[in-house]
Amino acid sequence: MLLSADKIHDGKAWLAPSSCIEIDEASGKIIAVHPECAQEIVQHFEGIICPGFINVHCHLELSHMKGSIAEHTGLISFLQQVMLKRNNYTEEQKEVARNRALQEMLENGIVAVGDIANTTETLSLREKSLLHWHSFIESIGFSPARAQSSFEYALKVWNEYAAQKSTGTLLQQSIVAHAPYSVSSDLFRLIAAHQPTKIMSVHNQESAAENEYYEQKSGSFVEFLKGLGIDDSTFVATGKSSLQTYSQWISAKKPLILVHNTFTYQEDVEFAIDRFEQLYWCLCPNANLYIENRLPDISLLIKSDAQICIGTDSLASNHQLSILAELMSIDQHFPEIGWEQLLRWACWNGACALQMQEHLGKIEPHKTPGILWIKNDKSLQKLY
Repeated sequence: MLLSADKIHDGKAWLAPSSCIEIDEASGKIIAVHPECAQEIVQHFEGIICPGFINVHCHLELSHMKGSIAEHTGLISFLQQVMLKRNNYTEEQKEVARNRALQEMLENGIVAVGDIANTTETLSLREKSLLHWHSFIESIGFSPARAQSSFEYALKVWNEYAAQKSTGTLLQQSIVAHAPYSVSSDLFRLIAAHQPTKIMSVHNQESAAENEYYEQKSGSFVEFLKGLGIDDSTFVATGKSSLQTYSQWISAKKPLILVHNTFTYQEDVEFAIDRFEQLYWCLCPNANLYIENRLPDISLLIKSDAQICIGTDSLASNHQLSILAELMSIDQHFPEIGWEQLLRWACWNGACALQMQEHLGKIEPHKTPGILWIKNDKSLQKLY
């Protein structure tokens, strides 16, 4: 089968206007990319053809909370509502919601997901799904005295994911830190030392209060931790942002995905890019608008040559799980970026961030990246 379109994006850049894709219809594997094709033997699509999308950051475990938390409450109120309401559902309700969310991602052209897992609830989804997975087993514990026990709990969950056998899709997993305000320096070090070449992700600088806590040990996170009964007496303000502080507890060689970055500034970006060898900045714009009603400084990231990828966050903080919807939000607020760069973030950069670039993210021979058709009205159809 030969496919052409008004514009073809190979995952990195636009192809020449006369190009077409040769694809195996049965498997979806790319056979060849031709610079020119005879028009009479090509199936032509009006709009854009591109590879399947990579959702680098999602929380399928929270799918049952769709619509349960008001918008624009700020991060701390949002976190409090998640903890208060998360378990007010039956196991059947949670399972139904997770399956519905998974189907939504497939229909929206997502071919791989970086999914945050605090439990083993998504094991069954990985087993039967057509998606490729990297499960980020999240470890939480701000008390240094509990660092070892917190890590051992995460390791127990990780072992169950690691034991799962693939039935044809990629199944990957690694232990990661939740956020700077919920992980002690000791726990950061334990997490970073586990599988040194595997990906670590962190919810980074999602609120102004996070930086204030690290810089001065003041602000709303002081009361937040106190309200949870967490003793932060051993924590000492560093006078530096959270990112510039916790980075020293992670090896520079550790692949790292920084998620959200809503309150990340130039000195933070320069510091992180200078320190880490494999660094990706995951943007979840619709979740940022939902929670803080604010977007990251995307122009700053671009000027700094930051490697950007895209996530949806959870249905507790978003109205849908659609990478295309995230790109459209960025395009609305930053129209100067352009779709060549936006699609690179959603495809190739996402695949690289999840260490899946050997299989996904680019239209080239021997890969099976999925093929999407973005119509001129920005509706989407999955072709392969």
